[in-house]
Amino acid sequence: MRKKDMIANTKMIMAATLLIGMMTTACDNQQKEEKGQQHEQISLITLDPGHFHAALVQKSMYPDVDSVVHVYAPTDGKDLQAHLGLIERYNSDADHPTHWKEEVYTGDDFLQKMLQDRKGNVVVLAGNNKRKIDYISQSINAGLNVLADKPMAINEEGFKTLEKSFADAKEKNVMLYDIMTERFEITATLQKEFSQIESLFGSLEKGSLEEPAITKESVHHFFKTVSGKPLIRPTWFFDVSQQGEGIVDVTTHLVDLVQWEGFPNQAIDYKKDIELLAAKRWPTWLKAAEFQKATNETYPDTFQANVNDKNELGVYANGEINYTIKGVHAKVVVKWNFEAPEGTGDTHYSIMRGSKANLIIKQGEDEHYKPVLYLEAVGKDKAGFEKAVEEAVAEVAKKYDGVTAEKLKNGYYKIVVPEVLATSHEEHFAQVTNNYLRYLKEGKLPDWEVPNMIAKYYVTTKALALATKK
Repeated sequence: MRKKDMIANTKMIMAATLLIGMMTTACDNQQKEEKGQQHEQISLITLDPGHFHAALVQKSMYPDVDSVVHVYAPTDGKDLQAHLGLIERYNSDADHPTHWKEEVYTGDDFLQKMLQDRKGNVVVLAGNNKRKIDYISQSINAGLNVLADKPMAINEEGFKTLEKSFADAKEKNVMLYDIMTERFEITATLQKEFSQIESLFGSLEKGSLEEPAITKESVHHFFKTVSGKPLIRPTWFFDVSQQGEGIVDVTTHLVDLVQWEGFPNQAIDYKKDIELLAAKRWPTWLKAAEFQKATNETYPDTFQANVNDKNELGVYANGEINYTIKGVHAKVVVKWNFEAPEGTGDTHYSIMRGSKANLIIKQGEDEHYKPVLYLEAVGKDKAGFEKAVEEAVAEVAKKYDGVTAEKLKNGYYKIVVPEVLATSHEEHFAQVTNNYLRYLKEGKLPDWEVPNMIAKYYVTTKALALATKK
């Protein structure tokens, strides 16, 4: 081979080697970015905040989260000002002040501006539920992570978009997650823990339509106090076409708890594992003075179709769903009143029926309107049940220090929870956010989370379609 040909061949080999090396490096870098994008500092974007839950995400500070939060909102600033007011209250709290800095953009093009600017990597959504599914879809398509308040979908059309958004999130290696605060309510947590102890609970019953194996009911109120002040709600909160009916809103938490407690760490396929049996919805009627107390506004003209001849506004805030999940009968019920009686508040009732014991959460007058978990023997062997309770409580106390049982009568015990374990609804938001941040750092959600979120919203949106047909 001639010398100049050898030189040319050598140059070609070197060029090819360099090109392969560059391609390998680029591929390695891409894989590192895909696997390690979660290690970069988290920067929050708050998009169109319209519910106080958006601010509650920022009631605490988080390691590795930038204190600068970029906020994008419409020019109509009532919801925005309420949000910023809560953030300022948290920043100036006497005991545990935060130090968030809100950088705000307002304009009719706020969504496009947010997507164009990309000044953060986690979009926080809590507001108008009709718009939320579009915000989720566009944020995911732009390659942004999303932490969304419930509900993420309020009808069957929204469910289809949500299902696609989860598929898109997987493809783009970003994380879509909803804020399930009730998993951190201590009695719900302990109900789950005790249900996993076979010597006490036995196995979960199958139940029936008349007597479901799992029942969860909650009562809520339109007018309440949040962070020490009366909560003023936006008028759209009372428009179910924007907020969503009660059967697709608060029931999201209840359906989630049914899955999380009854089928822990199990993936649920809604196409195979869920069967809707019955669903119904009904309105809460609000007087004009009550509406004004809750919103500082009078009825908008667009509400007149829902106002009766007594000048009361009907809000379809109540709902009931009966269904089976992996063959187990479940029922969830949500009810809304205007205002809780003095000294009371939102309430919760839950029962899990086992072959050896029932696990019951009550939150009524006897409980001073604070949730309490009870253990109830199913069989006649009360002495054997007492021993099972003693051993189960000792086991649970290893994980939840200070938990004890008080015998109220044969076969019936009250679980006593130390005050330090009873975190508030507002504190739960930091607990959810910390979990989400940990998942971002690990680069993945638990395997069962995504299919179970999809199953959850299938139940609620399918139930609405079933109830409205009637």
